[in-house]
Amino acid sequence: MKINGYVHKFDDNIDTDVIIPARYCVTLNKKELARHCMHDIKEEFYKNVRDSDIIVAGENFGCGSSREVAPIAIQACGIKCIIAKSFARIFFRNAINIGLMLVIDHKLYDLVSTGDNIEVDFENKFILNKSNNINVDFNMSNSNIIDEIVKHKGLINYIKDKKFNI
Repeated sequence: MKINGYVHKFDDNIDTDVIIPARYCVTLNKKELARHCMHDIKEEFYKNVRDSDIIVAGENFGCGSSREVAPIAIQACGIKCIIAKSFARIFFRNAINIGLMLVIDHKLYDLVSTGDNIEVDFENKFILNKSNNINVDFNMSNSNIIDEIVKHKGLINYIKDKKFNI
């Protein structure tokens, strides 16, 4: 699987209250959540995201509360992948559960800028920055179950497809 999109770059410690401020967590409507994603640090963020764009972030992305709507708001904007130096554990799980692709990589952050066009090749484990022709290998090995959940676009779809009785 490959994802090709434009970079939206963020610093370290982007918490869930920045991703989707609490005052907007009054709905489960994905379009409404998307409109307020990153509102307090990039007010027009959702208007600038194209389908298949990619967030590149520093350390501890998604820290803070266990707000399940944080990865939903990001995905609803059109973001297909987040590449960060590290993720908060609960954000990581919530993102996997909705089928949002995540990559942990320490090298890429300093090699990209907002607006760069990058391609993430999950099969061959590399990222190509098409804007400056820099190629970065990544070595992220998820458990098979995580890969299966993401492939099925989330935990609910995975359970339905596997016909588990719950």
